[in-house]
Amino acid sequence: MRDIPLSNCERDFIKKAISEKRRIDGRQAYDYRHMKISFGIERGCCQVEIGDTRVMTQVSCQVVEPKQARPADGILFINVELSPMACPSFEPGRLSDFGVEINRLLERCLKESRCIDTESLCIVAGEKVWELRADVHVLNHDGNLVDACSIAAIAALAHFRRPDVTVSGDEITIHPASERDPVPLSVHHMPICVSFAFFEQGKFLLVDPVDREEKVMDGRMVIGMNKHREICTLQITGQMLLLKDQVLRCSNIAVVKVAEITDLIHKALDNDRQERAKGGKFGFAETISLDSVTTNQKPAEPIDISTIEGQKAQAYLVGSDSGDSSMGSSEDEEDVVIMDKGVGSIGLGGASSWAVDEEMKELAEEQSTRPAKGNKQTGRHTAGGDLGDSSEEEDVVILGQTDSKNIMSKMTGDPWKKKKKK
Repeated sequence: MRDIPLSNCERDFIKKAISEKRRIDGRQAYDYRHMKISFGIERGCCQVEIGDTRVMTQVSCQVVEPKQARPADGILFINVELSPMACPSFEPGRLSDFGVEINRLLERCLKESRCIDTESLCIVAGEKVWELRADVHVLNHDGNLVDACSIAAIAALAHFRRPDVTVSGDEITIHPASERDPVPLSVHHMPICVSFAFFEQGKFLLVDPVDREEKVMDGRMVIGMNKHREICTLQITGQMLLLKDQVLRCSNIAVVKVAEITDLIHKALDNDRQERAKGGKFGFAETISLDSVTTNQKPAEPIDISTIEGQKAQAYLVGSDSGDSSMGSSEDEEDVVIMDKGVGSIGLGGASSWAVDEEMKELAEEQSTRPAKGNKQTGRHTAGGDLGDSSEEEDVVILGQTDSKNIMSKMTGDPWKKKKKK
């Protein structure tokens, strides 16, 4: 469970690996994990995966009254949900300090940077405007939630379409999607957050830290930037003192990462738009890879009793003593093989013949072919007869006095000889 703190050995191991310029997952210091952006069937639904961290954002809209301070601007509201499904340490229905920090970072990165043209959301100045609501749900927490939430939020806003509106005098008409095509939002730029984890008072830094690296880091710096090299927000947390050169180095790294992520978002949007235009398959279900083999199944074919193979299979199922070591079919040699009487196996298996000497085999064959011998007082039922015999009696052997003496002498010596010596 991720809410359990790390032991001292784990902390020392992670810190030592970082000091040797190594990471526990094999990445380099400035490398991101595998990133995947997918969109749902509904507009404004986006899911982002960074390694095992998974975040989903859903954007919705409604008509409300504007704020008195800005009567001609629409409203953008961001809500972050941290559920116990993502991490056991998150409490349901209550936003922790970490959740409040993520929420404020997204508000400063998206709202205060004016990436969305809120004036285009106005219907009637001072009366009716559009309110956009972006609900960010954390599905799985494995570190670097800030970056995943910011990417999911801006990608969902770029994917969203609001209904078209017609204003005629005092009458406002909202057209459904069946009448008019929805209108996309006016996105000026795409601010994206890039997180840096610092260790040993800023001596070492890592990009895209995982959950275990976040637990042993000394501090973190988050830079919100767009591909035009404009810094939208910057936040430093932790007990450390950074120099100006370190901040500049992180900003140069963020420029490269933001450009790559922005191109990935545009490619994902183009692919989704092309699939929707040509009527192809789209949505989360279509992005799941089904190439891997999860089962090794072979379709069962019905047995035709009228055929020879069917008769052999029927005889095998009822335990027929045919004496053959296989089914005798060249087509089904790899299916079921009779390794011994009453034993069936697929592949290897059957009767165990491990560590059996040739002499023991010959002795067993001689005993099976030798007729049963006994004196007049001995009655024996051998087990080498027909398997279909209805007799259920066990082997009964009546030993005479001489036979019992011979057996006892072999086991413990002859007790009668000891008595004669005395």
